[in-house]
Amino acid sequence: MAVIAYNEAQLRELARLMRAEAEEDGKLGMLLVGNVGVNRVLAECLDFTGIDTLSDMIYQSPGGFEAVTQNYFYQRARPKDIRLAQRTVDGEQFDPGDDSLWFYRPVGDCRARWYGQWNVGRFKSHCFYAPTQAECPEVY
Repeated sequence: MAVIAYNEAQLRELARLMRAEAEEDGKLGMLLVGNVGVNRVLAECLDFTGIDTLSDMIYQSPGGFEAVTQNYFYQRARPKDIRLAQRTVDGEQFDPGDDSLWFYRPVGDCRARWYGQWNVGRFKSHCFYAPTQAECPEVY
């Protein structure tokens, strides 16, 4: 059962986002990006108040994803990417994306803090950052 409401078009958008942001990090990298996206829809805190749908989250401005400005994001979602997106909206979570609301791809090491949030881990090329439970209990 899904942890957030969505329609098929939104699921395909999420699949495209996951691929555009993390295809080079493999399936788990893409699932981690999906975790962050789902967490942003669930969260009603910090930069993510009023983000009620996958589309709201994907196209949030400011604070959204750089991938939506790239042509690669606008390629058709592949069935295998849609299956990965389905897993994240169904609630599968993976560390360090399980409580994260942010990620970025640094040139070198992960910063200990990024925009005031603590680093909770790295997977391949991406660093992940989570709020405290007091700041954002909905993602825990």
